[in-house]
Parts: sequence; C-alpha cells; structure tokens
Amino acid sequence: MPKPLNILIVEDNDTMREGLVRVAEKSLHNVNSALDAEEILPGLDKLTCDVLVTDYKLPGIDGLELLNRVKSTNPQIEVLLITAHGSIELAVAAMKNGAADFLTKPFSPEEFNIKLEQIARRIEDKHTLSRLESENEFLRDHIDLQFNYGEIIGRSRPMQAVYRTIEKVARGDSSVIIYGESGTGKELVARAIHLASPRKNNAFIRVNCGALTESLLESELFGHEKGAFTGAFKRKKGRFELAQNGSIFLDEIGDISLPTQVKLLRVLQEKEFERVGGEETLTVDARVIAATNKDLQTEIRSGKFREDLYYRLHVIPVFLPPLRERKEDLLLLAEHFLKRIKEELKLRDLTIEKKALDVLQDYDWPGNVREFENVLERAAVLCDHGAITAADLPLNLGIPKTAAIQMNEHDLDLNRSLEMLERQLIERAMDKSDGVKTEAARLLGLKTSALYYKLEKYGMI
Repeated sequence: MPKPLNILIVEDNDTMREGLVRVAEKSLHNVNSALDAEEILPGLDKLTCDVLVTDYKLPGIDGLELLNRVKSTNPQIEVLLITAHGSIELAVAAMKNGAADFLTKPFSPEEFNIKLEQIARRIEDKHTLSRLESENEFLRDHIDLQFNYGEIIGRSRPMQAVYRTIEKVARGDSSVIIYGESGTGKELVARAIHLASPRKNNAFIRVNCGALTESLLESELFGHEKGAFTGAFKRKKGRFELAQNGSIFLDEIGDISLPTQVKLLRVLQEKEFERVGGEETLTVDARVIAATNKDLQTEIRSGKFREDLYYRLHVIPVFLPPLRERKEDLLLLAEHFLKRIKEELKLRDLTIEKKALDVLQDYDWPGNVREFENVLERAAVLCDHGAITAADLPLNLGIPKTAAIQMNEHDLDLNRSLEMLERQLIERAMDKSDGVKTEAARLLGLKTSALYYKLEKYGMI
C-alpha cells in the first residue's frame, strides 16, 4: 500500500468538509482543512501538502483559480477537484490545467478513498522514476563510462560480461559471431564493436542474410557486372566492396545456402572474391561480424552449415542473454524507451505505474527487448493522462506463467477452459488491486456489477 498522504481539504460546507476529513483520517492520512481559498493563499508558496482536495464552488476565488495558483507555485502538489453534477466539462478543463482527478457529487466514502489511493500510487511512481533517473544519470556519468555503448541498456551481470567482451574484441580484426535469440539486440552489439574499433571512421555495412534469396544474397554480398542476369542493367558494387576498411555485419548467418557459404568461406580465408558475372578478382579488407539465433553445431550435424565456415566465424563468440535472464534491467530499459517514446509522440508527460511494472516483471518476454519496446509504445498510445497502467498492457502479459500448464491438454471443452482462464485473470486482478473491487474491475475492463456477478459465480466472495 502507498504511504499516507499529507492532505489539505478546502470546502466551505461544514458537513462536507468534516466528512471528508474523517474519511481521509480513517485511511491514516494526515489531514488539514480550510473554509476557503483566501485562508491558504497568504502561505501558498510554503504549502507542503501532497494533495489538495478542493470544491469548485467556493466563496471568493473558486476551485479552478485555486488550482491554477497552486500549480504555478507548487507544481508537485496533486489536486483533486470536487464538482457538482452536470459540470463534467469544467472538471475536464481542470484536468487539462493540471488537476490529478475529479469527483462528481454525490460520491461515496469508498469512491473518495479510491481516488486518494490512485493519487498516492501516482505520487509514489513519480518518486520511483525520479529516483531511477537520478540513479541512472549517476551510473552513466560515473560507474559505467567504460561501458557507454549507445543504445545498449543494462547493468546486470550478464550485460556487464557482454560489455567487457565488446571492449576486448573491438581492438582486433578477428571474426566475431554473436549468438542470441531474436530481439536481444545483436545488431546493436555489432555496431558497438565497430564503433569501439580502429575502423570506426569507415563504413559499417549490414546484410540481413535471412531476408534474401540465394541469388539476391550473392549479388548483395559480392556485387554483379552489367548483363550478369536479367535486370542487371549496370555494374553494382557488393556489400563487401562498400565495407572496405570498415566492418560488415552478416545478420542471420545460419540462413545462407551451402553454395553461398562456399563463396563466403573464400572471402574469409583469402580476402578475395569476384562479382556475379565478372572475371576480375577483387581483394577486400573488412572485418566480418556475424550473428545468428540458431545453434550452428546442430546445423552442422544436419548438413545445413559447413564446419570449416563455422570455425572461420567462431573465432570470438559473443553470447547475448535473453531478457528473461536479466530482468533487473527492465526498469532501466523502461526509462530509456519511455523517454524516447515521449519525445516521438510529443507527450507532455509519460510515466508508468508500479502495478504495470509488476506485470512487466512477471512476464518472460519471448520476443526479448524488441517485444518489450513494442509493448511500451502500444501502452503509451493507449494510456490516459500520460500514465501507463496495468490495464493498458496487452492481456496476455497478465496471464500467470503456469496458466497454460494447469489446463489439461486432453480436456478440449472450450467453455470449461475459458472459465478456468477467466477465474485466473480475476484472481490476478484482485491481487493486483489489493482486493479493491472497483479497481479490479477497471483492470479487467468490466463494470463493477459484472465483476460482482463473476465473483459470486466462482465462489470468490
């Protein structure tokens, strides 16, 4: 549960004010109150509360003007505006001016408490991210200067081992092969090796070997002469020529055909090749950095990859850990991607609530960093008020890892399986909301009445 708040309630109606004070104090918050805005304006610059709860209709200065003055002097104070029924447009305008939320009269004590809890969590999340930003700035400036490799994010032990390997292998010209699942950032590591090497001022050329047919790949790698095949209207330089004195990155090297493997082996051994359809032998000085998500030893045993090429490439192996093995880096990655997404989407503010972070931590990320970035970008587009909640995340992230295992693989009854999954999701939502049914319903995208029905149906009340 969030820490107790320091709350200031401004309400001219004695009964309403005293009722709000009692409800807030019952939830262990520290509460002060005032009859109107005039009572607090003289000391506005010294106001130290976390949350200002104010009615809109006040004698003298109204709640909207009080909101504007508080935000101009104390932007860190969250404001909860209370409005009468029928003034929703006013409440929306207030939120555009910086209000955290609003309540429409009449409302219940439970609704008031839920709003306070949501604001408390938002404050806690902001403090967490602020602390992370300061910590990460210090780490970047002082601790990890030797591991400053651009877009590669992480300070877990597995990533520190990767950084040390990059630092060592960048000095030489030996072939490097990077092993890692899809989405782990193999190209980023290849670029880091190039940029940390003596070749950094020359070209870094990338070839996706798995995206091209055998004939197209050969032409891409080695170039072709005019008339070499239909459509070859002029001579074209290959990627190896373009990478002269630089580095060439061969992504998904395990997907190339055996004939192309023979020609690539010659380049690695002899540093020479011919263009497709040409007779002139060209020499090349380019460092080869390869990458694959396949087990090349298995490919060799099945006859799909040449053993001699393997040993030419496997001079210096780099093993990239999957995201599930370095979850301590998730917060750093979240901060990095949220900053970029905020700039790209031109958002004024973009934060992520603790419950959403908990969901991200519980997921195993089969798509690794690429999937993590895509999920955050999707959530940023869908979220309200610049705060990503658990409800903004894809539903499959909230399914417990054991859910599929618990289902009987021989039981094909669709209704029974769906009910089992529905119950698991409800249990998770209730756990995430600390038993607050209104919040659990919001996470599940249900009306509260619908959630009560399902809780009774599954005997969970």
